[in-house]
Amino acid sequence: MPEVATDYYGLLGVEQGATDDQLKKAYRKLARELHPDVNPDPVAQEKFKRVTAAYEVLSDPQKRQVVDLGGDPLAPGGGGGQGSPFGQGFGGLGDIMDAFFGGGGARGPRSRSQQGADALIRIECDLAETAFGTQRELTIETAVLCGTCEGQGTAPGTLPTTCETCRGRGEVQQVQRSFLGQVMTTRTCPRCTGTGTVIEHPCTECRGDGRVRARRTLTVKVPAGVEDGMRIRLAGEGEIGPGGGPAGDLYVEVHERPHPVFTRDGDDLHCTVTLPMTAAALGTSLPLSTLDGEEQLDVPAGTQSEEVFTLRARGVPHLRGTGRGDLHVHLGVEVPTKLDDEQVELLRKLAALRGEERPGMVAKAGGGLFGRLRGGR
Repeated sequence: MPEVATDYYGLLGVEQGATDDQLKKAYRKLARELHPDVNPDPVAQEKFKRVTAAYEVLSDPQKRQVVDLGGDPLAPGGGGGQGSPFGQGFGGLGDIMDAFFGGGGARGPRSRSQQGADALIRIECDLAETAFGTQRELTIETAVLCGTCEGQGTAPGTLPTTCETCRGRGEVQQVQRSFLGQVMTTRTCPRCTGTGTVIEHPCTECRGDGRVRARRTLTVKVPAGVEDGMRIRLAGEGEIGPGGGPAGDLYVEVHERPHPVFTRDGDDLHCTVTLPMTAAALGTSLPLSTLDGEEQLDVPAGTQSEEVFTLRARGVPHLRGTGRGDLHVHLGVEVPTKLDDEQVELLRKLAALRGEERPGMVAKAGGGLFGRLRGGR
């Protein structure tokens, strides 16, 4: 059974389109009610962890994009690289607590290696490619692992040194005055940014980041039945993280080029064919181009304008499941606008034979509006 993504907006009580100020205001309000220094209730403390995790995710544009795509950046494999916000460890939420309350207890040094960001690329495909699937070679430019230091960020032959400010703990403590009195708080070390170590001799290739930007080529398979605007997720093909951290995901957004003949409605296709008045009256057989090649369409005598003929299973294959959509052919009847004398005379004779020389108007039943023209077919 698939996992259900966490409702981060619901945890903060805001709408999906909330601004950064609205997110911060909602988090401040909840944090002042639930912070362990204010509310010792274990249930409140657990809820405080949840809302803090939600704010940490939604205040990060990259993680928020994952949420808006229907994913969970903190779930295993969800692009956040920090696990569930409700399990052990609690991830990197200390920075959010620091921003409002100055810390939430000892957490120890954090890894210099961080999860990489997701990437997005757009491709254009023809209708036949989105209908039956295709394969593309893409050249993209992303952050990749530094080949000189292998992600360590240090110059060859050197190692990070212990931070003298926090002595390797990744955090410093201080006493602050608050509305509760004097409170001992723990903050991220400003010198090592919480890692507990300092790179004295950074790699000259990546300047200590552990990654560099480079172009690379990869293959993406576009599945049959994909629609315009859909995104294909390539796990682990996004940006390598700082310090050689795991890569984010690459999203390939498919854009379908307009087709000169067909318009698409889900998995169904529509096209319009215009027939001369005589062909519609007498009936005909005409060649029709479909995605599967040319076919014959039989038009019976007496076909009226705007009639629709449906060719079953001649549309786009279903993306999920088997079968295909249909092809709907809309017929239009073309009335001639220029006639020579002989053609006029022939039409007058036809009108006389059918009693249509002077068609009149009849009133609609139940009303005073004029209805259809009197006369048979």
